[in-house]
Order: sequence, then structure tokens, then C-alpha cells
Amino acid sequence: MYKFIVLCALIVAASAVSKPNAYKSSNSRPAASHSSASSDDAHAQVNSFSSDVREDGFQYAFDTSNGIQAAASGAAQGDIKGDFSWISPEGEHISIQYVADENGYQPQGDLLPTPPPIPEAILKSLEYLRSHPSSEDSNQGQYSSPVRSIASKPAKKFGKRF
Repeated sequence: MYKFIVLCALIVAASAVSKPNAYKSSNSRPAASHSSASSDDAHAQVNSFSSDVREDGFQYAFDTSNGIQAAASGAAQGDIKGDFSWISPEGEHISIQYVADENGYQPQGDLLPTPPPIPEAILKSLEYLRSHPSSEDSNQGQYSSPVRSIASKPAKKFGKRF
């Protein structure tokens, strides 16, 4: 039994030894490039970071060497305001501002999609419908009492069967 435990311990110890990674990606860089700030996202460094957490809320901000920036502040009630930005691969500066409150997350920015404009004909028809409600629409949402169809005395329709 003792030999079995020693053998298991040796197997566990041998399997725990780290093996060198034989995989090298095609865009791997030498270790010297880690010390200098570069625009490569994998090697970005934090230039500044601040964080303040209090009972009545929080505030944080950071920016990195590759152009990523973020800042936010929040109140104890749950309302949060913030913004973040980065540089796209095309070199364009992209910025998003947001508010998160009881109405949900509400981002704003040029990058976000916007709905197409409503055609003029549709706008005119919607205005017409608002100014000329149909008779069915006028009763909508109002209670009307049900029509009574119960007779005062039951009718004698059934005769003797036997």
C-alpha cells in the first residue's frame, strides 16, 4: 500500500511540472517590447487610474497607452453616468456617453445605429389618424355593462318523459 501511495504522489508531482508552450503565434513579439508603450492592444499599459468608492457613490477613471479611456460616477440610488472612448483600427476616435438609471442603460454616440427617418406619407397618415379617431377607438378602454339575457322566469320546455 505504501508503494502505491508513493507512486501516485510521483505521478501527481510529474504532471504538475509546467511544460513550456510550444505554440508561437505569428505575431508574437520579443519580451523587450513589453516595457515600451505601444498601440498594440495586447501590450497596452495603464497610464492613469483613479478610483474613489464612498457610501454615497463612486467615481473612477482610467486611460491606457493605446487610447482607451473610461470614466464613470454613480450615486447610492443607482444612477450612473459615464463615458468611454477608443481609437478604431481605422484611426477614428470613437466616444460613447451613457446614463444608467431607473430607465435602463441609455448610450449615446456617433457610432450607435439610428433608425431611418419616417417617410413623409407615413407621418401624414399618422397625423390624420390622430385627428380623426374611429368610433371603435372612442370606446376603447371604457367599461360598458354587459347585456342581460337572463329571463325572469324559467320557461317550461320539458315535458314528462315517462
